Amino acid sequence: MADQETFTFQVFRGDSSGGEEQEYQVPATTGMVVLDAMHYIQAHIDGTLAVRWNCKAAKCGSCSAEINGRPRLMCKTRLDDFKDVDVHVHPMRTFPVIKDLVTDVSWNYEVNRKMAPFTHDPAEQSPWVMYQEDVDRLYEPRKCIECFLCQDVCHVLRNHEQKDSYFGPRFMVRYQYLAMHPKDILNRTGAVKNKGGVGLCNITKCCQEVCPEHIHITDNSIIPLKERVADEYFDPVRWLGKKLLGKRDERPAESETGPASS
Repeated sequence: MADQETFTFQVFRGDSSGGEEQEYQVPATTGMVVLDAMHYIQAHIDGTLAVRWNCKAAKCGSCSAEINGRPRLMCKTRLDDFKDVDVHVHPMRTFPVIKDLVTDVSWNYEVNRKMAPFTHDPAEQSPWVMYQEDVDRLYEPRKCIECFLCQDVCHVLRNHEQKDSYFGPRFMVRYQYLAMHPKDILNRTGAVKNKGGVGLCNITKCCQEVCPEHIHITDNSIIPLKERVADEYFDPVRWLGKKLLGKRDERPAESETGPASS
C-alpha cells in the first residue's frame, strides 16, 4: 500500500438516542489498522470521537466494532482489506450504544455473576495433581479475551433479543471449561440447560467464525454441552437405567435458576 493513500471512513457518531455516519478522509501508511485511523481522526480531525481501546495487540478485547458489517477487532483489521471501498465503522449492534463506537457490555458481566465460579473440593489440599491431557484441553477455552464479538453476532441475542433466556456463546465456552476441569466438583448440566439456555443455540457457527482467538466455540463448547444435556434429560435408556439401578449424581449442583450462590 503506497504511503499517503487516502481512505474514506464512514464512522457512526451518536448515542443511545440515535446517530448517523460521518465521513472522514484519513491518509494511510503501510501496515495501518482501523484503530490507527480512529486515533488519527481523534488527533487531527475530531477529538470528540469516542473509541474504547487498551492494548492495541488483540489481547484486551476492548476495541470491538462492526467494520463493513462484520464484527471485528479494530486493532486487528488492516486497511489493506478495504482497497477501493469506503470503510464503515459502527458499534456492536447487540449492545446499547453509550457514545459513538463505545457500547455498554455490562450485561455480560451480569451473566458472569449468575454462574457459580470454579469450585474445588475444600478437603483436597494443594498441590493438585492433574494429567497433562486434562491441562491441554483447558488451554483453548482459556484463550478468550472477552471481546464479546461472539455475543454480538449470536442471532439469539442480536436478532431475537433473548438475553433473558440465553447466556450466549462466550459463557458456553466458560461452562465447558468448568465442566472439563478435573478439579471442579459442581454438576452444571441443569444450569447450562435452564438458566444458561443452551438449547436456544442452533449451531450456525457464526460465533466461531468471528472469534479473533480462533476458539472452536461451537465444535468444542456448545455441541459438547448440548450432548451432555441430551444425555442427562432426554436419553430414555439412561433415564430407565437410573430408575432401575437408583444411581444418582452425588455432586453438588449449580443453581439452575438464580444467581450463583458461591
